[in-house]
Amino acid sequence: MTKIAFMASRAESAQNAFYELERVYGRSSPEEADYIVALGGDGFMLHTLHETQHLDVAVYGMNRGTVGFLMNEYSSDELVDRLEQAEEEVITPLAMRAITADGEMHDALAINEVSLLRAGPQVAKLRISVDGRVRMEELMADGALVSTPAGSTAYNYSAHGPIVPIGSEVLALTAMSAFRPRRWRGALLPSTAEVRFDVLQPEKRPVMAEADSRSAVKNVVTVLIRSEPGLRHRILFDPGHGLEERLIREQFV
Repeated sequence: MTKIAFMASRAESAQNAFYELERVYGRSSPEEADYIVALGGDGFMLHTLHETQHLDVAVYGMNRGTVGFLMNEYSSDELVDRLEQAEEEVITPLAMRAITADGEMHDALAINEVSLLRAGPQVAKLRISVDGRVRMEELMADGALVSTPAGSTAYNYSAHGPIVPIGSEVLALTAMSAFRPRRWRGALLPSTAEVRFDVLQPEKRPVMAEADSRSAVKNVVTVLIRSEPGLRHRILFDPGHGLEERLIREQFV
């Protein structure tokens, strides 16, 4: 018998689906499951992937939220068949190391993006280095982010960054509301690159760092970002609706 672990957001529609599906397909823990099914929106899908990253179990999302780029359509019918026929995408996260003004180090993982955001009324001043070489002495902006291909349609796209094809082994570095250089939107970097942000004038222009809009670290002075190929997340999609197709389709909306 196929073992399925259901995880649901707090939304009423997700909770209702959770109880219905467990009644039909039974209850299994993520540790013993053949599949994990996440019920909610994209935010909950990211939460599920983070919570189960220590398990080599594929996650299949069904949309019970408002946004569902990483999700499949919800249906309680023939779920086992859908899981067995689903297409698998494997993505690797970003590793963030944020160093604060008092010298503390904070490590976190991001499936979509690592972002730096101004934490005060004045724009942030950032120095950007790639693989140990300074590429921009001073960026004045509301912030900047580094995005994976899987996350390129999320915060990155909202900040007018490019959509990056799955499998391209490219990271997107995108500025948010750049003031100087005016209208600079960023760069495309190889996935092997290590990006370093140094915060200039951190007392006057405080900056915080986040991984997938989680793990907010305040008063950062340096943030290091790199791909973490040793970790992988397995995501399932209905046939013909995988990430590659979705990324292409998103560009023609």
